[in-house]
Amino acid sequence: MAEGKKDSPKLNQRMVSSLSKRTAAAHSWHDLEIGPEAPLIFNAVVEITKGSKVKYELDKKTGMIKVDRILYSSVVYPHNYGFVPRTLCEDGDPIDVLVLMQEPVIPGCFLRAKAIGLMPMIDQGEKDDKLIAVCVDDPEYRHLNDLKELSPHRLAEIRRFFEDYKKNENKEVAVNDFLPPETAQAAIKHSM
Repeated sequence: MAEGKKDSPKLNQRMVSSLSKRTAAAHSWHDLEIGPEAPLIFNAVVEITKGSKVKYELDKKTGMIKVDRILYSSVVYPHNYGFVPRTLCEDGDPIDVLVLMQEPVIPGCFLRAKAIGLMPMIDQGEKDDKLIAVCVDDPEYRHLNDLKELSPHRLAEIRRFFEDYKKNENKEVAVNDFLPPETAQAAIKHSM
């Protein structure tokens, strides 16, 4: 050791161990916690921004958000759309969530949400239900607890988007009647 140089302080052993094991960025599906209040209030990772025609999707291998495709029709996502971390559904994906809030947010961010209902959906013959939720940190939406509190137009808009967004790709989607928040919470609990 050179004269006049002091020994570097030793790093915390736990930090060194953690750094040496991590080979990639945090994985938003596996590493992000669902949240201590789940299934009532849970973290949601936004993949697609409100108002976007870009269909982003979680890359399961890397945990990064990738461009899957551009929607084939003129419709845009009516609200921020993503998934709930640390969940797994029958289709092998995390549970999907449409989050109602005032503003679009960037893909890859996460926020706290509360399910106000469930939209049962069949996509290409496979179950692909969607949680309908509100951002609990948005003063305009956080007071909502049930889909019944939304206007009929808002519900029709959500339903119509999911019925139509794959039509120009010649893919079949069926949307069933919306279900109450208790059913949504049970779906979250089942997928945890």
